[in-house]
Amino acid sequence: MAQRQFQTEVSRLLHLIIHSLYSNREVFLRELVSNASDALDKLKYLCVADEAYKNISFEPHIDISFDKEAKTLSVSDNGIGMNEEELADSLGTIARSGTKAFLERLEADAKKDSNLIGQFGVGFYSAFMVADRIEVTSRKANEDSAWKWSSDGKDTYEIESAVRDTQGTTVLLRLTEDGLEYANRWTIEDIIKRYSNHVAFPIYLSFDEKEWDDKGNEKGSKKKTERINSGTALWRRPKSELKPEDYDEFYSQLSRDNEAPLLHIHTKAEGSLEYVTLFYIPRKAPFDMFHADYKPGVKLYVKRVFITDDDKELMPVWLRFVRGIIDSEDLPLNVSREILQQNKVLVNIKNASVKKILSELKTISVNDKEKWDVFVSEFNRPLKEGLYSDWTNREAIIELVRFKSSAVDGWTSFEEYAARMKADQKYIYYISGGDEKTLKASPLLEAYRAREIEVLVMDDEIDEIVVPQIGRYKQSAGDASREWELKAVNRSGADEELGDKPDSKTESDARPVIEKIKSALGGRVKDVRLSRRLQDSPSCIVADENDPSLQMTQFLKAMGQGNIPETVPILEVNPAHALVAGIKDTEDALVIEDTAGVLLDQALLVEGVKLKDPADFVKRLNRLLARK
Repeated sequence: MAQRQFQTEVSRLLHLIIHSLYSNREVFLRELVSNASDALDKLKYLCVADEAYKNISFEPHIDISFDKEAKTLSVSDNGIGMNEEELADSLGTIARSGTKAFLERLEADAKKDSNLIGQFGVGFYSAFMVADRIEVTSRKANEDSAWKWSSDGKDTYEIESAVRDTQGTTVLLRLTEDGLEYANRWTIEDIIKRYSNHVAFPIYLSFDEKEWDDKGNEKGSKKKTERINSGTALWRRPKSELKPEDYDEFYSQLSRDNEAPLLHIHTKAEGSLEYVTLFYIPRKAPFDMFHADYKPGVKLYVKRVFITDDDKELMPVWLRFVRGIIDSEDLPLNVSREILQQNKVLVNIKNASVKKILSELKTISVNDKEKWDVFVSEFNRPLKEGLYSDWTNREAIIELVRFKSSAVDGWTSFEEYAARMKADQKYIYYISGGDEKTLKASPLLEAYRAREIEVLVMDDEIDEIVVPQIGRYKQSAGDASREWELKAVNRSGADEELGDKPDSKTESDARPVIEKIKSALGGRVKDVRLSRRLQDSPSCIVADENDPSLQMTQFLKAMGQGNIPETVPILEVNPAHALVAGIKDTEDALVIEDTAGVLLDQALLVEGVKLKDPADFVKRLNRLLARK
């Protein structure tokens, strides 16, 4: 038995693993099970595809055992196995391109992330985090000789002849004192259930179970073997074999949600990229959906081996409510978060998955109104976030978002609004700000109602940010398309379709009133104008086209933007209203001041704006009432 020298890159890797990488050490067991599963996969294929292997009696399985007294842990399989040359090639060298760059990344990683160790097929070496010596005994299928590879993880390794009854590989770890925590039945079972539960082959754990006499005294122990994984990756099974209750049961296990999901989306992609995805839309929004530190709901697998459930890059932030699985055939195991973000395979899977989810949601919106209403009530706001942040999918998302309306009850879409528009209507109108009831009672809608022009009611505070970014809604119908600009009715220029402006006589008659109100309000308003919007109410406020709305200013300040300047509104008045007309016939400065103040403050209140000085408003109102 002669000692052999590790390849330089292996020596560097082992040094890093043994001396630096200690975060999440339990991944070593995942790596060993993954290697065993790969060996079983290879032999399973050969038994079907290669005549030379069809005579092998093959019932694939993985066996794990431990001996705490002897300080050992063993992972064994009956897969393809390795001969002497393959042991040297597989465990003595890293035959992968880019190895040098990978090791440099590993050495420079400040967080010492042990998840990096699986990159480039070097996950086996992670076992040196818990063992000071490893022995690998292997016999290749259809060969008679067995071989044992052994090393203390320093500079050299040894290969010698060995004895093994069947094909396959056994990895024996001689555990360090720190590694003894893994010589435990419950620890092993927990790791396997979390990381390898859906490996397609049975995993058995052997352990000593204590026996007790009738008086409760220990009388010895007996060897026991139990299967500790489910061995069925549901998402890998054909959809034709699965029933709705199968999907629901798996969702419950996956999400710990006792309520059945709203829908599932199961996809298998073949071709240049091979992957399977199974996504669920919950019936209720996750409790942490609007928390900055929300828990991602999608798990990443590679060939049925769990990689991560804590990476927010697997789905766009606006789809954070989605639960499910991505299982790729093309990704390397244990890629780090940084590598995941840059990996083209995952980027392509992610992009295709988003489009598939949007397509399924569109189908539901058309074919199942009841289910769609449930979805909208829970997830309309994240969709709006997508409108703001996801330019690639904006056209698809814009067809899914819903709003309230001044013309119909319940939810409505831009498409439905457009179908109800008057033939000569130039714009899509909306009002945003407070709650639905307040917005629908706004004086700003009076003239639109009188002319039977529908206004979308946007009562979500995020609408103030999102909708102005949309700009226009484009509707395609075959080769033809139409588009409309979105107009906020609380903007000074949104009254174009509300009829002619006041004639010169009306303006002339109202000029003294306008001047008195302007003078009384001073800097509290940007301007005072006659209104085309008002039918019954005396006043309303609008924002200048170039200014943020009052509601937007309030929202930004609530978000901590303390340096946002105050928005000064434009006050529009109805000259036919008695409260406004009364100013014309008085020169009493206090009456003018009180009336002007009440006209502005009540307009602010109706739009859901908090008054700076409510007591002043009450005093003015009381003085006016007392004069009647």
